[in-house]
Amino acid sequence: MQTQTNIINNTKHPAGLAVCFFMEMWERFSFYGMKALLIFFLTEHFLLSDADASDIFGSYFSLVYALPIFGGLIADKYLGNRKSVIVGGVLLTLGHFGMAFEGEQAFVNNNGVTVIDEFALQTFFLSIALLIVGVGMLKPNISTIVGKLYEKDDPKRDAGFTIFYMGINIGSAVSAIACGYLGQTYGWNYGFGLAGIGMLLGLIGFIFGQSKLNGVAESPAPELLKQSFMGVITKEAIIYIGLFLSVFLIWQLVQNHSAVGALLGGTSIVTLIAVIWFCLQKAGKVEREQMFAALSLTLASVIFFLSFEQSGSSMNLFAQRQVDRVLFGFEIPASTLQALNAIFIVILAPLFAKLWVALSKKCIEPSTPMKFVLGIFQVGLGFAMLAFGIASTESGELVNLIWLVLSYLLLTTGELCISPIGLSMITKLSIPRLAGLMMGIWFLGSAGAQYIAGIIAKFASVEEASSANQAYYDTFSGIAWLGVISAIIFLVFVPLMKRWMHQVH
Repeated sequence: MQTQTNIINNTKHPAGLAVCFFMEMWERFSFYGMKALLIFFLTEHFLLSDADASDIFGSYFSLVYALPIFGGLIADKYLGNRKSVIVGGVLLTLGHFGMAFEGEQAFVNNNGVTVIDEFALQTFFLSIALLIVGVGMLKPNISTIVGKLYEKDDPKRDAGFTIFYMGINIGSAVSAIACGYLGQTYGWNYGFGLAGIGMLLGLIGFIFGQSKLNGVAESPAPELLKQSFMGVITKEAIIYIGLFLSVFLIWQLVQNHSAVGALLGGTSIVTLIAVIWFCLQKAGKVEREQMFAALSLTLASVIFFLSFEQSGSSMNLFAQRQVDRVLFGFEIPASTLQALNAIFIVILAPLFAKLWVALSKKCIEPSTPMKFVLGIFQVGLGFAMLAFGIASTESGELVNLIWLVLSYLLLTTGELCISPIGLSMITKLSIPRLAGLMMGIWFLGSAGAQYIAGIIAKFASVEEASSANQAYYDTFSGIAWLGVISAIIFLVFVPLMKRWMHQVH
């Protein structure tokens, strides 16, 4: 850790960036290790249908991205970012180790009925509930800490977020290969267990390195937290108890896909109305328009992520069933192909960071809205590669691996135009006292995309092997057209977005 800290210091980035970098790297190691295995665990261990597995997958990931709005509020009002990250890390560690309990393999009995170990299934749902609440507390706050380490007009800010984002993908690349390979080759418990170990390492590293945050992530109301309730328990302890109790609520909710959709839709509407009301009633003209720009770009990001997030569900199953994964005589486990996105980002993120700085010096850097246009267009092209690969494959043959690689490459370059820039954009455009909440809204937009992505993945559900390629072609070509057309439409609104941003670049 010290070596990496020195490297970051030599580029004049805050020392606290190294602490956040490593925490996020290990947290993402555990997160993406689980993501690489989840759809296969559901369809191969519990023998769920593609449609049912997609529902669970969509519900889980939509809640994972929705809960940060509450994690941001709790941090902004009470705990502060540092304590929120720690409690989130504890919940995540418990959840990942719970996933390592796989129970008995499901089977189809003589009557054609699938027999599932119900205790193992409920343990699974409890574990992902712990993960959902844990991510809700950790994810918005670790990103907010990075934003607070820089002055608002610091030219190194975007580069700092890109470095931070690279840490995410180092963890993702290693975990998809390590956890994916162990899980599909030796047993699910090995893959999920390794994810738990990674999260534990991240938590320990953050606890020991928190002094380097220079006090930017502390509670805004430390005296309030110390106050006792009825002379028995502190208000801070009540918050922690409430978080653990919320796990049991999520445990039940995540098993009901329709309820998740209703809750997500209702939360989105109420939150947007509240923020818009605040902007209209409490904010000045510049602040108001900058907040509207942030909200508009967040909405645009939904289009990107509902496409991009097929990678963990329909693209993963496509890779398992329809792609020739034999390379030099070795069959690559489908789950490890999730590492392609992360590997490309590790390679390309430093180049993109240098590119933005170089273009900025020449006053030709694309505006944030234009970067979003480029990102959405590229994700459309990425799915066009998959559709073309399927169309060019003879009936009964497997699709060449190169088409999947090209698709991930385009998804990655598109992601680099949106995700790290999006995080930086939120912190730059947000009213300071709403920074955590706005970071939560960014992830709420991603939550909506995840839920819709789960619905889209169901269109690629396969009941018979003979119809698989057609189902995947129809789904992927539809996503390709969505991306290209959306990019063209959003391009029309770029000038308005730029005016609203008031020189924020």
